[in-house]
Amino acid sequence: MRIYFLLLWMSYLCLVPGVQAQYKPHQDLGELFHAVQMLPVFPDSKTFTDCVPKSSPAQIVQEYEKQKNKPGFDLKEFVMANFSLPPEPATNFKSDLGRPVTEHIKELWPVLTRQPTTQEGSLLPLPNPYVVPGGRFREIYYWDSYFTMLGLQQSGETELIQHMVDNFTHLIQTVGHIPNGNRSYYISRSQPPFYALMLRILAKEKGTEVLKKYRQPLQKEYDFWMDGASTVSNAQPTHRRVVLLPDKSILNRYWDDEPAPRPEAYKEDVEVAHLSGRNHERVYRDIRAAAESGWDFSSRWFADEKTLQTIRTTQLIPVDLNALLYHMELTLAEMAKLEGKASEAKTYEQKAKARRKAILKYCWNSSNEFFYDYDFVKQTTTDIPTLAAVTPLFFCIATNSQAKYVAQKIESYFLRVGGLPATLNETGQQWDAPNGWAPLQWMTIQGLKAYGHKDLAQTIGINWINQNIAVYQRTGKLTEKYNVEKTGAEGGGGEYPNQDGFGWTNGVLLKLLSQTEGF
Repeated sequence: MRIYFLLLWMSYLCLVPGVQAQYKPHQDLGELFHAVQMLPVFPDSKTFTDCVPKSSPAQIVQEYEKQKNKPGFDLKEFVMANFSLPPEPATNFKSDLGRPVTEHIKELWPVLTRQPTTQEGSLLPLPNPYVVPGGRFREIYYWDSYFTMLGLQQSGETELIQHMVDNFTHLIQTVGHIPNGNRSYYISRSQPPFYALMLRILAKEKGTEVLKKYRQPLQKEYDFWMDGASTVSNAQPTHRRVVLLPDKSILNRYWDDEPAPRPEAYKEDVEVAHLSGRNHERVYRDIRAAAESGWDFSSRWFADEKTLQTIRTTQLIPVDLNALLYHMELTLAEMAKLEGKASEAKTYEQKAKARRKAILKYCWNSSNEFFYDYDFVKQTTTDIPTLAAVTPLFFCIATNSQAKYVAQKIESYFLRVGGLPATLNETGQQWDAPNGWAPLQWMTIQGLKAYGHKDLAQTIGINWINQNIAVYQRTGKLTEKYNVEKTGAEGGGGEYPNQDGFGWTNGVLLKLLSQTEGF
């Protein structure tokens, strides 16, 4: 079975421009990769995928075959002798708790900034400097970067925003889309498509010429998400990320082109598939699709709302993904107008109008008065309450009445002392209660403000700010996520420990602090 996955992966990568020569540990190391990850040699499966071979992968594999059956062979020693470990997070940065948290964040930007490098291991080289989230995340991440840019904007780091936009543009032009992150093992999937919103930030700083300059790459990004839209039919209603619904509406889902374990979580995925009792390829694809969503993992994807083994991401139409694509269509329409292409602008306006109509039809449950993901297999909303419900407010898709009901449910069911949890279910997964995340707080606050619910937005903002600062004052750190049910508590759960740094937390906190007078 592993040989099948290997051949499938090789055939896929041959079609991807710009990455043919890139080191791919899960492919190039074969049985050695499997052995290292399953032992496991490292407690974090991502470590080995980020190691850099000291000689050619073929030479290392050849040497492994010679040595592996010899008495006393030690796999960890072999790995340490043949690979360079990835760089550890900066440990020499000391927080001065006597200084405001805003100064702490501004001092962290250089610490989290990486300079362009030549090809190194699985890292996809980028032409310009960029900001990483921090901790184990040593590369850029797609949707993280938008929320990081909010803080860079507040810090006056316009050129760094420009560099990051150009890096993402480079990935679109060379890979064909923006991958999850700039690693070879992330190429088969993307993340929530925030590129159009990044362009909005840059345009605000540099003018509308930005929108004209980046029209072509945004079009290419849109084409990636809409691949198959012209060929789906009643007989074959899905293709990759596109779903044709019974009324001929087209909406999108998350997807991944590889039905195999994620290299950076190889052992974990193999074990989940084994425990599931389901078709392993289907489980792997649903796991990877959830990783594309950024919500890896959450009960919003689980059939039983409890266990990862029941994951079913690819049969769901996520309300947040489609809200993002609605905004992308409106942005493409605006770009066309700026270039005097009225007919093209009208086409994208019509696409956005049709998508909005479909979102309101399929993702709004009038009985529960809330937005949900839509299960197109069962032809019903999932009715699992999550903060993804705020994205139709963030992008001004919802009606005033719908926004009022969403606000009431947010206040009645989600509001906590430290902000808002991602869901109401406690499963041990990191994108479930009691964890709160910076991007979800930001979109909720801005969405509520857009519909006039300023008091609730202010309460959420103050609770989140206070939670961030309480942890900072206790630990000297800003972290990836927080336990919003306990004052001053960091988040937990998931596949790895809570990480500090942390790009999107820094960005959202800095931006919210600048808006405290404007809630």
